[in-house]
Amino acid sequence: MKAYQKTIPELFEFFQTSQKNGLSESDIPKRQQEYGKNEIQETGGRTWWMLFLKQFKSTLILILFMAALISWFTGHEVDTYVILAVILINTLIGFLQEWKAEKAVASLKSYLKTAAKVIRDGEKKTIPAAELVPGDIIILEEGDSIPADARLYLAKNLRAIEAPLTGESLPVNKSAIDLPDELPLADRKNTVYKGTFISGGYGRAIVTGTGMKTALGEIAHSLDSIKHGLTNFQKKTNELAKQMGLIAIISALTLFSVAYFIRKQNLDETLMIAIAALVSSIPEGLPAVLAIVLAIGAHNMSKQNAIVREFSATETLGAVTTIITDKTGTLTQNTLTVRKVMIPGEIPWEISGEGWSPIGNFHREGNITEIENQPVLEALLQVAAFSNNSDIHHDIESDSYVLLGDPTEGALLALARKGGVLPAKQTQRVKIDDLPFSATLKMRATLVQNGDVKEIFVIGAPEKIVDACTHMAHKNNTIPFEAAAKDDIRKQIEHWSGDAMRVIALAKKETTSNHDHLKDHDLTELTFLGIAGMIDPPRPDVKEAVDACHKAGIRVIMATGDHINTGIAIAKATHIITEEGNSSHLGLTETQLLQLDEKEFEKAIMETRVFARLTPQMKLRIATTLQAKGELIAMTGDGVNDAPALKKADVGVAMGIMGTDVARDAAQVVLADDNFSTIVKAIEEGRVVFNNVRQTSFFLLTTNFSEIVTLLSAIFMGLPIPLTATQILWLNLVTDGTCTTTMATEKGHGDELEQAPVNPKEKILNKSVVPFLIINAILMATLALSVFKYYLPEGIEKARTAAFVVMAFSQLFNMFNMRSLRHSAFTIGLFSNKWVNVGLIASVIIQVMIIDIPFFEDLFQFDPISFTEFVVFAALSSLILWMGELYKFLYHIRYNKKM
Repeated sequence: MKAYQKTIPELFEFFQTSQKNGLSESDIPKRQQEYGKNEIQETGGRTWWMLFLKQFKSTLILILFMAALISWFTGHEVDTYVILAVILINTLIGFLQEWKAEKAVASLKSYLKTAAKVIRDGEKKTIPAAELVPGDIIILEEGDSIPADARLYLAKNLRAIEAPLTGESLPVNKSAIDLPDELPLADRKNTVYKGTFISGGYGRAIVTGTGMKTALGEIAHSLDSIKHGLTNFQKKTNELAKQMGLIAIISALTLFSVAYFIRKQNLDETLMIAIAALVSSIPEGLPAVLAIVLAIGAHNMSKQNAIVREFSATETLGAVTTIITDKTGTLTQNTLTVRKVMIPGEIPWEISGEGWSPIGNFHREGNITEIENQPVLEALLQVAAFSNNSDIHHDIESDSYVLLGDPTEGALLALARKGGVLPAKQTQRVKIDDLPFSATLKMRATLVQNGDVKEIFVIGAPEKIVDACTHMAHKNNTIPFEAAAKDDIRKQIEHWSGDAMRVIALAKKETTSNHDHLKDHDLTELTFLGIAGMIDPPRPDVKEAVDACHKAGIRVIMATGDHINTGIAIAKATHIITEEGNSSHLGLTETQLLQLDEKEFEKAIMETRVFARLTPQMKLRIATTLQAKGELIAMTGDGVNDAPALKKADVGVAMGIMGTDVARDAAQVVLADDNFSTIVKAIEEGRVVFNNVRQTSFFLLTTNFSEIVTLLSAIFMGLPIPLTATQILWLNLVTDGTCTTTMATEKGHGDELEQAPVNPKEKILNKSVVPFLIINAILMATLALSVFKYYLPEGIEKARTAAFVVMAFSQLFNMFNMRSLRHSAFTIGLFSNKWVNVGLIASVIIQVMIIDIPFFEDLFQFDPISFTEFVVFAALSSLILWMGELYKFLYHIRYNKKM
């Protein structure tokens, strides 16, 4: 038998505790040893050493380790140390970025309350929530975060917000009743759960579960069974590593075969040639460059309030094809705001102002209304203010208004304050009793003493209050509430509800009863005052962000626990549902989805834009189905119930403010502002990252391929090797490294969201760039071989120096080509990236230094060259830039695209 099914005496006996005294402090150490700390083990949290070791899980890194071993065993110790240094640099960059993200996520948790009010040894104490044990007696009050799973034995007007656990956005009434039957978690009214909140009332409970033995802990534990495979980026880079490894092996074998079997060179020299080919084929700087590109992207995303916890998710965001988003707090402001008020027989008022702020006006037909001249409206505002247990205060630190209590009551209190009605100022009225919201009556009431008169103020479901009213307020009088007037009110309620408004009715009556306690039967023969329509309004920038998604070829789906009509209304307001499309299905509930067979289900998932009343299991099934259909999905969520789907998604995006620890730990990206538009900004940055990854990779591949072509051509032509292994390594690491590091800073060119998402299966190295790569590589090799052959009569070192300088300068000019594979270097601005300019100047200075400074000249076996020769080599190398521009021009003419 579970705790919620036991009676109160059975529980106190089982846990050996009491209502009056609670546990003894002397019992706590033993229980903490038995049950452990009241903490959720962070399934997604990573220690520093886990993050460090994770950086080595890359095929590229393994290939570099192999290159280092080959260099060591063939006596190239300098090359070995350089390659190992590259591996270390790559590891440190990735580690530091992800560790920084972990610390940023941890800092978001600091605002959470970590204390619990308990009774121990007969005294009320406040202790850290982590020290709670089963059997503790906890005290629950309005605004408290519930520190553990507990069975209520006292509950007065108690309501809890369980959205983090169940997805239900409205407060749930709690009571201390016995529930012997087997019930689902959401129906266990006598139990409160760790990670949820008290929105109103008072209660006491006995702790029945702590830490991982709570409902929240069980969901966190279940995440271990959901395995998150390699990210899209990791798959692509592993594929790139295999391609490069294959090129390296083929190149080395080809060179060895030609040199040894055809050119009949000796074995030692042939082996040296093969090693040189192997070294030139492996882009030693690529892992570090990719890490730098991702680090810069993650840094830029953090400035947009998106904290990247999983390094490779930076690029994966750019390839997202579908966003599955929550509604409350992500698309909307997560504040109920009264937008309209209507009293019988009059034109409705429009109410201005946002959130819980008391600043706003009452507008009618474009004019601001003075409340003093509206007696019925003033009476309605008094009911809104008094039949209310919420509180709103101004937080100076954040310069915002904060609600303590029930959101619906908070919206009504804000409405009353906008009208200048405050309980504190109404000294002639005193609250005597309060009747909590009844799930049966669907009303709440407050008994107020007003001089010699007692008044009952009532708010609740409009259909119930309309039926309970016999009269309605009219100016300074009350008149019978006729059927026709009731029908008009019902039509208005239906109209507002269709606009996604939550409609609340307000009523009152005077009573001559002498008793000071409200009963259910008091809520009859009421006088109707009016209705208030409230909504959780969309964030101002969401519609624009959704439009940007559509333009970028990204489908946006809403998955919410709220009512289907509310979801559809918000979807229309934010353009998730548009008039032009989405005609197949506007929205479906989980109940409707469960009635479909597998094929129908898949069809519905691909066509529908709004899914409502969803459980965590259904969210997970939707995510899995979309992935099976080839979609790359980003999933947003804030509750514990969202964690399984967040972990399953290609990119899990958790809310940083409203999100639970479990949701944040299951996600790869955390939004510091809980805003949907931040996701779109992150996707745009992700596409910039993908472009930079592709551009830097192509740059390195072009360089390496040109080196291979140069070596192979020289062997076939019977020439000596144009470049030594050390010179090749320098080009690959220092010259390439300087260029690619600065290229990693390339910002977007403004059209990233105008392109369709990159196919998740598309490789970094694909057919589209092969012609460009081959042309540039052949041109670079031709230039290098030409000057090598020209200077060969002056000595091998002079010839190699000339070939080296031409190859180095060709790379510098190619850097401008590779800043964009679609746009002309002159269109985006030849010198618009200041870091590329810095890299260019630094590279030129370094090349001059290693050729002219005697120490480096001897180390690299160079001969001095004149200033005139430098200028000539630079001019020849510039052909790479002009060839690139010509290729882009012809390509865009062919495909009728802009440069």
